[in-house]
Amino acid sequence: MRFLRLSKAIAQRVYYSNYFNKYGFSGDYHSWRDAQLTCSGYSADNILEKVKYATLQVKKGEAVFERDSVLFDHIKYSWPLLSGLMWVAASKGSQLNVLDFGGSLGSSYFQNKKFLDTIRTLHWNVVEQKKFVETGMQIIQDERLQFYFSVEDVLKKSSPDIFLLSCTLPYLEDPYRFLETIIPYRFPYIVIDNTYFNFEARDRICIQKVPPSIYDASYPCWFLNYEKVIAIVKKSYSIVSQHNNDSAIYLDGQKLQYRGFIAKLN
Repeated sequence: MRFLRLSKAIAQRVYYSNYFNKYGFSGDYHSWRDAQLTCSGYSADNILEKVKYATLQVKKGEAVFERDSVLFDHIKYSWPLLSGLMWVAASKGSQLNVLDFGGSLGSSYFQNKKFLDTIRTLHWNVVEQKKFVETGMQIIQDERLQFYFSVEDVLKKSSPDIFLLSCTLPYLEDPYRFLETIIPYRFPYIVIDNTYFNFEARDRICIQKVPPSIYDASYPCWFLNYEKVIAIVKKSYSIVSQHNNDSAIYLDGQKLQYRGFIAKLN
């Protein structure tokens, strides 16, 4: 199961370089398995080591922002996500509990930490791949940021207000089934952020190839039907807001804006 997200920075970098024809998003596969057979994967130790190094740089204050091992000298905020987080925290008297599914080593937490630090009571729970969780537990987590192997592990210890999926759905083998299993937990809010969707009204399976200058990896990914995702969530939730993020990628020469929404339990 794919938890590690690819960032908007990587997607843009792929397109605006001479790697475009060799790296980036391509293909239209019949099944996830067919696409997977042509990929190198994403769980290699070298990826974890790069992400770990970059995250520690941010945590120690030696870098400003990290996304999928890429360090930046300024923070690229997702303002729709941040405003949603602060809105929910304000409605609860400066309290917030987030379940960040596929949250790497806390990228979104560190990205928004300057604002999150103003919240009186904060719990940020990351669910990730086994090796990422083990690393997070050993060298990253603190009183506010914690790492877990599963959603159920989080629920044994706390009651999240927000279930966050930030560019995670495209990397799950069966994203619609996953959503159907999450909705019955009745999280007060579901937030999908910074996620690309198909430009056609259908689902499409592609392969994403990452330039070796970032790390050597390739894996299957979904370009989902946005309206289909919305329809599943709306079975139990009301859509509070929908938004476009600042970044975009290209598929078949067409620009696809990253998108998301905030949903509130009925």
